[in-house]
Amino acid sequence: MSSHRLSKRGRYIAWATAGVVVVAGAGVAAQTSMAATAWPAQKTLTGRAFDACTAPSLAAMKAWKADGFYGGAAVYVGGKNRGCAQPNLTASWVKSVNSLGWKLIPLYVGAQPPCQTSSNPEKFTASTAASLGMSNANDAVAKAAALGMKVGSAIYLDMEPYDITNKACNDAVLTYVRSFTKTLRAKTYRAGFYGFSSSSAKAIVTATNKTDLPGNLWYALWDKKNTTTTDWPWDPKLFTNHSRGHQYMVNSKETRGGYTITVDRNAWDAPVAIVG
Repeated sequence: MSSHRLSKRGRYIAWATAGVVVVAGAGVAAQTSMAATAWPAQKTLTGRAFDACTAPSLAAMKAWKADGFYGGAAVYVGGKNRGCAQPNLTASWVKSVNSLGWKLIPLYVGAQPPCQTSSNPEKFTASTAASLGMSNANDAVAKAAALGMKVGSAIYLDMEPYDITNKACNDAVLTYVRSFTKTLRAKTYRAGFYGFSSSSAKAIVTATNKTDLPGNLWYALWDKKNTTTTDWPWDPKLFTNHSRGHQYMVNSKETRGGYTITVDRNAWDAPVAIVG
């Protein structure tokens, strides 16, 4: 998430910038690329989840699970723009935390928009958006699978804030996201998207053509409200049926069971990884 790739001040500046088939758990129409596939049952978390830049140690995960406040944890499975090293994030760690009862939320920090002001190791352009979307999705699936996250798992694409009024840039973003999503679904992984309610998430929700857009939306709206419904900024009929996550608080330094971690808090009612 942005808290792990931008300064806190930078996040708030960025935030201010300004055939239809319905599939269970998809939450939005026009999921055409999922139509012909027999999908594993969705694994859903409904409750609180946290995300931290680096996956915590197994000892910390044990202590935090015993505390009982969170039921899920987001982990950065890959992407050239991923901000932190992941010494703990291994297949063994995933298996162990899954056995503790944690629900894991895979997050992939893919290429970012050409008009984005932040510097990133990987950006797409209008001409490379489709090809990079495909290659990033293939990499995301490979990384998730190597960690033991099976087909049917959701993978969330992290798209940081950008100027959605820049039509050329926004069109390139939608091309990239559609390519990423279509490639994920071809490999039987559910498509999710993390973005800001004022920019990147808004671009997905308000796109006129919904074809091959993600069916699960994780929106950043830092209002400190633990909900995916009462502050939902858009049409309430969109992204229903367990398809929403809400990042409602950032940079929260918390101590649980003797382990202190700085996390972002999320209200969750959406698919997670299938492990084991």
